[in-house]
Amino acid sequence: MKLYVCILIFCCGVAVAQRPRQAMTTSGARTITIVSEPKAIVWIDEIRRGVTNDNGRLSSLKLSTGVHNLRVRAMGFKESAMPISAAQRGEITIHLVRTNDQAELIFQKAENARETARDETNRQSSADLYRQAIKLRPSFAAAHVGLARVLLDMNDTNGALAEIDAARVARAIYPEASAVEGRIYRETGQTDEAIGAFNRAIREAHGFQPEAHVGIGRVYEDKGEYELAAREFKIAIDQLADT
Repeated sequence: MKLYVCILIFCCGVAVAQRPRQAMTTSGARTITIVSEPKAIVWIDEIRRGVTNDNGRLSSLKLSTGVHNLRVRAMGFKESAMPISAAQRGEITIHLVRTNDQAELIFQKAENARETARDETNRQSSADLYRQAIKLRPSFAAAHVGLARVLLDMNDTNGALAEIDAARVARAIYPEASAVEGRIYRETGQTDEAIGAFNRAIREAHGFQPEAHVGIGRVYEDKGEYELAAREFKIAIDQLADT
């Protein structure tokens, strides 16, 4: 089995288990509960941590010391973000406001369609929804990146790169866009460009970009440089464990 598969399985295991050993090994680690709308998606430091239950709660999230960034999205509501201070622990409530913004609502449907797509027909439906959102709001950077991801899944690398360019017009510094660009270049065999894009993602995120580190690791693995690959995968694991 390839090295990156083993690493990614381990990463997923760390995420699903909510990193239970972190509380024992990291000084000052804490536990929080997010309270928001039911079935809201929760990201911390741009890492998806789970979905709130029917009561709007996502419990027992382990956090390391320091300040973190919280982002929450629920269908039919405007996405909201806020910092988590170094002193906060226990329950953190984030209120979402209902929205009639059609670009936002269609984007939410596109995200859900992409994440659940298992065949080309469903991927195409997701792409169509992203395009509808972009038509309503051409500067919708997240929609451009979402469309780039689904086009990459459909092997339309030229279209995916065009969407990354469009995202950068709307948001010049965008670590996720750079990480996706790196994945596109890796798929087309442009190794130097891929590493450059992944490194750009890491710089833009001030060092914290697990997707980019996994991407660099996969590039090194493709080249048979397994020690360098393992180093990058370990960085990704450490960053996942540090949220």
